[in-house]
This record gives sequence, C-alpha cells and structure tokens, in this order.
Amino acid sequence: MNNIENEYLTIVNWQFKHFKERAEKGISQLTEEELHWKPNEESNNIAILIKHLSGNMHSRWVDFLTTDGEKTYRDRDSEFVDDIESKKQLMQFWEEGWALLFHTIQTLKPEDLHKSVTLRRETLSVIQAIQTEIAHISYHLGQILYIGKQIKDKEWDILSIPKNRSKEFNKTIAKKHSDTY
Repeated sequence: MNNIENEYLTIVNWQFKHFKERAEKGISQLTEEELHWKPNEESNNIAILIKHLSGNMHSRWVDFLTTDGEKTYRDRDSEFVDDIESKKQLMQFWEEGWALLFHTIQTLKPEDLHKSVTLRRETLSVIQAIQTEIAHISYHLGQILYIGKQIKDKEWDILSIPKNRSKEFNKTIAKKHSDTY
C-alpha cells in the first residue's frame, strides 16, 4: 500500500518544483517596475500574486497536520496590497513560502496521506488539501505568466511549446528519446 502513497508524494513534490521553476523563469524576465504593472485598479499585479501565494504557503504549510491551515496570524487582505517594492524582498518572501511547502511535503510519511487536516474549520483529507494547493498555485501561476507575456509581448521567452512549433518540438523530443535508448 505504501507504494502508491510514495509515488503520490514524489509526483506532488515534482509538480510543485515545476510550478516554482516555471514561475521563476517568467518572473526573471521582468523588471522590478514590470512586477507592479496591472491593467486596471481591480486587477492584481505579479508582485501581489507573489505576496498572496507566499502568504498562503506561510499559513497552509506551518504545522500542516496539526493546526488549521488558515492561521490566526494570517492577514490575507494585506497580501493584496502592493507594498513590497523591491524584487529582492518579493523573491525572499516567495522563497520562504516555498521552503515551508517543500519542507512539509518532504516530511510527510505515506500513512499521513490517510489523515485529515483542517482548513477554515472544515475537515479535508490530506490528499484533498494538497490537491487544493496544486489547483490554487497553478491558477495563480497562469496569471503570473499571462501578465508577464502581456507586458513583454514579443520579447517574452516562451516557457512551453511556442505557437506553430509543435511538430518541431515533438521531433526534438522523439530524437532525444531515441538517443537515450
């Protein structure tokens, strides 16, 4: 029974690393000023999304198995205030959040997946809580990359398969795999 749980934890760890790397490749293309750009007053900018994701991780992943994931110390509303100007400070807060997430995921034992946790006073399975975080992060990752692409336009380095280049990409992958066998 532990094989499926171990595989799940390995996949989840990989997925979170992929999200983090993808976001950072996008963020690295942007200037400090561009991180604060937004199309209108009701929209979030990338700096706010970084703050929000990190604030969420600071709340969710501290004492994950033993305390409510919505910590009393969290001020979620302040995560949507654009008050961290420097890219260095933003990225430090970002790294701290991810460190908490990865530490927790890497210390989970296969049997922990059969436990329950609390989020906003509601009981969730550990798997459900992890899947909720995967969905939450991927949602905001898409926003970060979309905003970045809007800012940079043709200067944006595509982080996936470029438009109209799927066949070329597939040939490259096929060749890579044939070279390894």
